[in-house]
Amino acid sequence: MKLLFDLFPVILFFIAYKAVDVYAATWVAIAATIGQIVWLKVRGQRVESMQWASLVLITLFGGMTLFFQDETFIKVKPTIIYGLFAAVLGGGLLFGRSFIAVMFDQMFNLTPQGWRILTMRWALFFAGMAILNEIVWRTQTTDFWVNFKVFGVTPLTMIF
Repeated sequence: MKLLFDLFPVILFFIAYKAVDVYAATWVAIAATIGQIVWLKVRGQRVESMQWASLVLITLFGGMTLFFQDETFIKVKPTIIYGLFAAVLGGGLLFGRSFIAVMFDQMFNLTPQGWRILTMRWALFFAGMAILNEIVWRTQTTDFWVNFKVFGVTPLTMIF
């Protein structure tokens, strides 16, 4: 259920895109992300930092997409998110910190070297996803990019 809850804005973005267009889908994604935060707050649950970051980024880039009527902003948002993740994880390693270990220490029992290896792999994965998103949105149609975002990125992340 958590995965479905986390994918809720992406799923609604896809449905709205197929039904109307990328601008309507952007409105829906912003509203769905706000709805997620409100839902968690009403239920008295903790809003994770990633959810706040997602809200800020979808509102910023979605807002620019809508204001300028330019879908480039919504297409570049994943590149920026993946790039930030890669930079934070890789930068943390340069300073001897594994931010993945900080987040998942309770779930997994790894050695410090194991955490470094896992963090490096995730940093490289996110860097690769940023590059892949750039290639897809710059060389393919919007329809292809939306399908890639829903049916490519999600499975790739789960498999990784």
